[in-house]
Amino acid sequence: MDVVSKAREIAREYRGKPSIAALASHSALDLFDGAKDEGFRTIALCKRGRDVAYKRFRRVVDVCIELDDYKEILSKEVMERLIEEEAIFVPNRSFAVYVGYDAIENDFIVPMFGNRFMLRWEERTGEKNYYKLLDKAGIRRPKVFGSPDEIDRPVIVKVPEAKRRVERGFFIAMDKDDYYKRVEELLKAGVIDEEGLKEAVIEELVLGAHFNLNYFYSPLYDEVELHSVDRRLQSDLDGWLRLPAREQLQLRGQPRMIEVGHIPTTIRESLLHKVFKMGDVFVEATKELEPPGAIGPFTLQAMVTPDLEFVVFDVAPRIGGGNNVYMGIGSQYSKLYFGEPISLGRRIAMEVRWAFQVKEVDLVVS
Repeated sequence: MDVVSKAREIAREYRGKPSIAALASHSALDLFDGAKDEGFRTIALCKRGRDVAYKRFRRVVDVCIELDDYKEILSKEVMERLIEEEAIFVPNRSFAVYVGYDAIENDFIVPMFGNRFMLRWEERTGEKNYYKLLDKAGIRRPKVFGSPDEIDRPVIVKVPEAKRRVERGFFIAMDKDDYYKRVEELLKAGVIDEEGLKEAVIEELVLGAHFNLNYFYSPLYDEVELHSVDRRLQSDLDGWLRLPAREQLQLRGQPRMIEVGHIPTTIRESLLHKVFKMGDVFVEATKELEPPGAIGPFTLQAMVTPDLEFVVFDVAPRIGGGNNVYMGIGSQYSKLYFGEPISLGRRIAMEVRWAFQVKEVDLVVS
């Protein structure tokens, strides 16, 4: 029996109201808070040394399972504990990064909310990548250059950092010559290394206003919902941008683009029809490329150009990290569906509750 069939069989055998579990990182607090709003018991898989917040915010965390390493979630002992607790596990980016796609797809038998095979599509390289998803959906994306020698316009280079592979050491180059100059500077500074450069993706630099568009696809109702819009705060780029141009020019070094927070925003109403169309065609593309397709939350990160066109430069086929800004107050567009603002974490819990009520767990679990 394959992992998905086993996980669905386990979920169907749950006798009571399930628990909601997640790796204690990234967007877990939003998830736990929303789950408590819907009356669920919550389980945090906490790494020692990073568990303080989940123990201090004890209203939203019922159980904290302590791990020395996140990969311990794959152990027989931990998986049996989660199944005994009748857990539905909700994946986030930390789960994908620290546990790995192969293990998630082949070894993790705990029932998981969403389509576990969609997680791999977040990457820019490999057989499954989000460029292919966007092309299938007909969504505009930045041009990608196959080698530095092809560069004929300003570009942004996305490369793993030397010391922290989970972070992307973005840098901007104005042309081919500037690319090689920047690479030499960053190699010398130790920000990137030759191994990381082999994984680098070179994209055209698209200028515009950036938005993280946070959606939710419900297989129970076959509808794509727009829940929230946010923007990233990046260190130390945010600090550089607060300085006058004279000071920026005199500073030495390279501004970094490490995501450290988010802020909520809205998008002009006359653009919402384009936002919904992108969400709809994206979900249809996922159904064709990775059946049954996207389930639950996903995020399209986009630039809006002066021509009011959307260019999607990143995809998150799971709950986005920016959703913690809506804990307690709810997502700004969710009230238009439900008559009250709800967070995306709560929306996930609602879908789980409804699926168990109508005995359609297989539609939301893999």
